[in-house]
Amino acid sequence: MKETVQQYIGRIRGYVAGKDPLRVQAATPGRIRKLVRRLPSRRLKRRPAPGKWSIAEILAHLAEVELVAGYRIRMILGSPGTKIQAFDQDLWAKVGRYRALDAHHSLEMFRILREHNLALLRSLKPRQWKQYGMHQERGKETVARITEMFAGHDLNHLKQIERLAKR
Repeated sequence: MKETVQQYIGRIRGYVAGKDPLRVQAATPGRIRKLVRRLPSRRLKRRPAPGKWSIAEILAHLAEVELVAGYRIRMILGSPGTKIQAFDQDLWAKVGRYRALDAHHSLEMFRILREHNLALLRSLKPRQWKQYGMHQERGKETVARITEMFAGHDLNHLKQIERLAKR
């Protein structure tokens, strides 16, 4: 059974509860790099089950989601109250050909985009953290909430990568 939007929000926020979202986000690329650096390409591309993503596909997803996060935050900062469109991650994986992408290139793209986004977030004034957009599925999302959600999203996928790397 697919989880509801509210269940998803609760699960993702639960991963980051009590943690500093910026520290979580800053640590993620290095944690992933340690997990995957010695894995051969065939292991990175191996799916654990039909319809489940490989490590390489998760890394491609993280890179594109980081692009989305940066765009959303910049739109909110430039146009408070802006509409935030949801996206179908499975469709993006198909259209983006995640299965064919090099895992290490995706990780590098993720790392660079993350550094850039963190630099912006660290420069924000307190009032800017409260600026918001209206997410198509989740409703009002402040920059602070987006930052928290993306940190929880990191931890969710880190757990997946850890499991897959140990197999």
